[in-house]
Parts: sequence; structure tokens; C-alpha cells
Amino acid sequence: MTAPELPEQAISWREAYRLRWRRRRALWRSYKSRHHLAVVSDRTDTIKPDDIVAVVVLRNEITRLPFFLEHYRRLGVAQFLVVDNDSDDGSAEFLAAQPDVSLWHTAQSYHASRFGLDWLTWLQINYAQGHWCLLVDADELLVYSGDDSRDLRQLTAWLEGRGQLGFGALMLDLYPKGPLDQCAYAPGQDPRDVMPWFDPSPYRVVRQAPMGNLWVQGGARERMFYGDDLRRSPTLNKTPLVKWSRRYSYVNSTHSLLPPQLNLLYDGPGGQAPSGVLLHTKFLPEIVSKSAIEKQRQQHFHRPADFDPYYDRLSTAPDMWHPGSVKLQGTRQLEALGLMRRLDW
Repeated sequence: MTAPELPEQAISWREAYRLRWRRRRALWRSYKSRHHLAVVSDRTDTIKPDDIVAVVVLRNEITRLPFFLEHYRRLGVAQFLVVDNDSDDGSAEFLAAQPDVSLWHTAQSYHASRFGLDWLTWLQINYAQGHWCLLVDADELLVYSGDDSRDLRQLTAWLEGRGQLGFGALMLDLYPKGPLDQCAYAPGQDPRDVMPWFDPSPYRVVRQAPMGNLWVQGGARERMFYGDDLRRSPTLNKTPLVKWSRRYSYVNSTHSLLPPQLNLLYDGPGGQAPSGVLLHTKFLPEIVSKSAIEKQRQQHFHRPADFDPYYDRLSTAPDMWHPGSVKLQGTRQLEALGLMRRLDW
């Protein structure tokens, strides 16, 4: 099927040339990284031409995996292409036994692989060409208008009918009320049951040159951990669902893409483009013990040592709730708050 044309973006020929070579370098890195991946279970021969696939890199997510898979199966993901980055908690064994999971293992550096993007892009090149492809982390749950009755097949058909190649989302941090290590969570449980609170505002939106990607910041993590330097707070915009082509490449997680026109498909909270929300379930009770491990591993974005204060604070099991916290009630609430755009089905 011929892909719809991308929206136009005005950039100089010099910028366009630099971005074209940046994309080619990213694709070349991905090609070279194929040697890092060892097949554990390969079920890709069962992927049908119109299947929606999810691509994931993870490490030690056995607690989240049962509900994560259930959530995306319900939304219509046909197969999960997963890179396991040397888990030792049973995640790999669990995933290898799933009939709709193809699994690769690597012990290579997550940081050195562009935080997993090199590995995931190689899988997308090989198995996601022409498919609607969902790239999410194990702690992200995509929700959108009408998702209780309309799955991703229906969403992507609607997007294609509009001539749209992708679907953006705000990453929204969920958290419990009380110390982070005091709520009880069992594998398979909906994380929203134990951590239903979020910050409805403020969120700042800036569009950056030359790629035209958004930079959305704000919310709970900024309030809790970055109040002394807001510039370092996490980037919250993502474009996790894209009609994939081998010439595409994510640049920084799913925050930005090349070619740059793809970045115009999402205009952030309060914007007019169709969008959803990625419910970020990072703050399950295990985050407290995991923080010390992640501080030691030094695999975080940019300069890992800059995140030491963040991990130190998490290790104290802080209470993220405050009087401005709002309890999650559903997608209509998120639409009313302007955090995602209602879809005109």
C-alpha cells in the first residue's frame, strides 16, 4: 500500500542534507548492531501483512509483563518483537513461552546502543516494513479516545483515512498516594488500580529546530525531582505508533524521528492533532530497590552520573502525591483536561 504523503516542513537545504545523513548514520548503526542480537525464539514467520507489531527493549520487567502483554493484546497487537537486555529475573523465560512473542537476547550496553534504538531499528527494518508499528517501553500503556471499543486496527484505519502516518501521545506519570514502597502490586494486576494519581498540569510545549520535534516538559517528575533545574526534567512527548518504513529512524527514544516531517504529526497537549496518552507506570513499589541498581549500572540517558540525585531521591521512597494531584478516571477525563485529543471517529 502506498503511504500517504508527509506534511511539509520548511527547512533549508543545508539542514535537510545534515538530517538526511544523520538518519543514514542511525540506520547504519542499526545494521551493525545486528551482531549484538541472539535469537531466543523467532515466530516472525507468522506475521501477516496487515498485522500490527510492537517492538520493545527491556530488562528485568517480570512484574509488569503479564499486564503489559494483556493490555496490548486487547488493543490488537498481533506480535511482540522483544529485545531482552540480559534480564535475570525470569523475564526472558516468561517471554520465550509466549506464542505471540519473538525474542532476542543481548548483553551489550543499552547506553552504547542509543538506549536500545539501534537494536529496535534493526528489528523494524526486518519485520515492520509497511506495518503499523508500536514502539513502547514495558512501563508504558497507550490509551486513546474510544479504546474500550475500538482497537488499534480501527485506529490505524481511521488514521490512514485521514492520510496520517503516525499517532502521538503525552507520557503521563502515574503514582500512588503515600510512600512509593508502601502500595501493594501483584503481577497481572492493572497498575492503575494501585497508582491512579497524576499531575494534570503544568506542561510546556516548544517545537525545536531543525527537526521540528516537540519538547514537552512538566508534570509529576519535574515537580518532584527537577524543581531546581527545569531544563533537565524529562521529555514527555512521544510518537509511539507509526506506519513504518525502512527509511525511518527514531532519534531519541520515540521523542523525535527522521525524516523530520514525521515530527509534525503530534502537536502536544492542548493541540489539534489526533493524540493519545502513554500512561507511565514507572512508580510501582519496586522502583525503590531498582533505583540503587540503575544508579550503579549507569545506563541512563546523556551523562548517567547526572541522574544520581534522582536515583538517590527515589531510594528514599518519597510520597509523590500533593494537593494538586488528580485521580485517573478514564480517557474522557484526559480529553477534557487537554492532555489528549478526542478522536472524531
